[in-house]
Amino acid sequence: MSASSGITASSELISSFADAVQAKSTRFIKVSIRNESLVHDLSVPINASFEDDLQQLQSDDILQLDTPAYILAKLDLPSADWTAINYVPDTAQVREKMLYASSRFSLLKCLGSTLFTDTLFATSKSDLTREAYASHLQHVAAPNPLSKREQEMADLRASERMTASYDGSRARVNHIGTSIGFNWSPEAEHAVAELGQNDKNLVILTIDPKTETLSQYFFGAADADSFGAALPPLEPCYALFAWQHFIHEVATREIVFIYCCPFRSPIKNRMLYSSGSSATYEAAKTILTSLSLVVSIFPRKIETSDPTELNSTFLEREFGITALPASTTTLPLKGFARPRGPPRRR
Repeated sequence: MSASSGITASSELISSFADAVQAKSTRFIKVSIRNESLVHDLSVPINASFEDDLQQLQSDDILQLDTPAYILAKLDLPSADWTAINYVPDTAQVREKMLYASSRFSLLKCLGSTLFTDTLFATSKSDLTREAYASHLQHVAAPNPLSKREQEMADLRASERMTASYDGSRARVNHIGTSIGFNWSPEAEHAVAELGQNDKNLVILTIDPKTETLSQYFFGAADADSFGAALPPLEPCYALFAWQHFIHEVATREIVFIYCCPFRSPIKNRMLYSSGSSATYEAAKTILTSLSLVVSIFPRKIETSDPTELNSTFLEREFGITALPASTTTLPLKGFARPRGPPRRR
């Protein structure tokens, strides 16, 4: 994700867009960046269908070959939705490309991101035609590509549905608390697989609520006494930490699965993460054990609502083990020593 440029929408642009939303007669609004501000360049009225009106964007009076711009496009009625078009030509200057890329989220936030249900990225005018838009819609409607493991899981679920038998009244069971399996992004699956054989000892996974896909939030090295600081403070997450400690003088590296759900996180997110914690733990365990027989995973997951309490002391308390060698000796306890009194006066 690009860093924010700090550029915001001008009051004129906000007012013009609000009028267009109310009037429902404007097809395109062109927005440019000038004097460190997002400004309204011009408006194009609705003449025909959305696909036919795209032809108007081929005009040099609206879009220039070497100059980036944003186009706010109104979809056909009765829909009240808009599409954000990011026009950044390949021939534009590098500085302008970076400026428009880093200001895109600021534009949508200032105008109201809920109004924009789709986004188009164009590097030339040929990307803004009827045919190009139809190809875009086909791509959006296509199912997400599955990894080899995801395809195997999908085939397994399909097989289970085909062989399922009728259970009569037994089908009326309580499904509260049953686990839900999520799709895994390739980056998240790779990070968990590498955790068992890599110097990096912490993987943090988060869920994209729109696609219900597990994504990699963090993958790197962390100290046992401070790894909780790497977790998001206000959002739920799953973490896998490769903890190095000693058991009976034997150095051990075991992977701990942690479900962290801060109290201040949104209720919807808390329900989503809670329902999928068990399935995610089992999937992570499958990934790790299928790659290496020497990977050791704690037989149960742990939960917390405060990521700052995650440290070696917390892990020792949760699992009833010590991070120090068993042969470590302690000094013998001394008996009570009576304090020496004040010196005798002469």
